[in-house]
Amino acid sequence: MRSFLPVISVLSITLCLSQPVRAQDAQPDQAPPPDPAGTLTFSLDNDMFGGSDRYYTNGFQFAWRSPSADLPRPLAWLNERLDWLMGPGALRWGLAFGQNIYTPQDTQTIYPDPNDRPYAAYLYGAVSLTRITERTSNLLELQLGVVGPSALGEFVQNNYHDLIGVDQTNGWHSQLKDEPAVAVLYERKWRVPFGEVGPLEFEAIPAVSVGLGNVQTYAGAGSLFRVGQGLEADFGPPRIRPALAGSAWIQPRRDFSWYIFGGVDGRAVAHDIFLDGNTWRDSRSVDRRPLVGELQAGVAVLWRGVRLAYTQVWRSEEFYGQNGTQSFGSISASFRF
Repeated sequence: MRSFLPVISVLSITLCLSQPVRAQDAQPDQAPPPDPAGTLTFSLDNDMFGGSDRYYTNGFQFAWRSPSADLPRPLAWLNERLDWLMGPGALRWGLAFGQNIYTPQDTQTIYPDPNDRPYAAYLYGAVSLTRITERTSNLLELQLGVVGPSALGEFVQNNYHDLIGVDQTNGWHSQLKDEPAVAVLYERKWRVPFGEVGPLEFEAIPAVSVGLGNVQTYAGAGSLFRVGQGLEADFGPPRIRPALAGSAWIQPRRDFSWYIFGGVDGRAVAHDIFLDGNTWRDSRSVDRRPLVGELQAGVAVLWRGVRLAYTQVWRSEEFYGQNGTQSFGSISASFRF
């Protein structure tokens, strides 16, 4: 599971888009019914769920997605100029706040291995626009934040370790230096129904994405495959990007729905500050791999406007000299109100 995953991602998208659609699905694509409720989602990634404490070690995000209603004035002005990119669909806007933490494999030594991943943290806020139809989702997101000590990675990790009775990490003095962070993300997803077998629905959700900025610059492609009931409620479980992410919003049309899923994702990476080091200042760095792949599998349950999801992720090596692939878990809880 190294360089071949991005190729598998592209092939899976081609396969999904070439599948025949059921006659009843061959309808003109339309916006979903108006939704008067917004969605608040909390997501948590942690390598503890993969049995390790290294590399991408923790991430959290609080995300709000609005009802499908009018946009605030500044976003409305921007939205009017994005038809060429976003296409048709019901509008939602969103806000998010999150943090990602990265460490080397050995977190006990005071003098980290210069050939291992640098200590780094990223603290950010985000604003997003989404246009949704029954078969497509287009997302444009702007993230602004900081990388370095001001991102509070050492504070969060070591205080959490104290809380659970785990040894503190000792190399944070060598982390990346403070740097303002800007990231722009565009993502497009398609819903491709495969049909039904009894009460079970089958579908794929191929996706492409592009990230630009001094945090990460990449192009990605992948696909999520899922089976269950009430799949129209979302576009898959949310993930902290860069990842094969679903939707932070939910719009269920029945009291109870569920699905199990698996996915593959590949990214061609041109820049990653957490591996390449600071942009304008000297800092620790490692040799980044240009291709990164992920496999994921999990389950989601939706009940009366609440979605709970768990995803297990296997990520290929991200830099030369990395000691094997990484496994981590992602949990999320979404609430409509």
